[in-house]
Amino acid sequence: MAVRWLDLAVLVIALPVFLALGMPLLGWAGVTGLWLLQRIAQQLLERRARASEDPTRATAVLALSMFARVWIFALAIFVLGKVDRDAGLSAALLSVVLVTVYLTSLMTSGPLAPGSRR
Repeated sequence: MAVRWLDLAVLVIALPVFLALGMPLLGWAGVTGLWLLQRIAQQLLERRARASEDPTRATAVLALSMFARVWIFALAIFVLGKVDRDAGLSAALLSVVLVTVYLTSLMTSGPLAPGSRR
């Protein structure tokens, strides 16, 4: 179950990497703040979907929230890039790493993982 939170460890590890490489902290801070907000929103929406009596509505809520979060992230990276080109690039790179780690951890801890209660 701890692998499901691996993306948050990546955020913590990314800070010293950003500092060591001289990358703009605006990119790290922007992605970190947005990532934490979207993870909180995701947890709330998942609870609401599990509590729903209508599976169609639960699926729609989760699917629409996923699409919204992707677009919000893309917009945030665009805005960071407009403010500081290097910050936008570093934010995009960190976002790609985070999404990759998150999806991989989700697949390995999902409903088909050994010992899963989903």
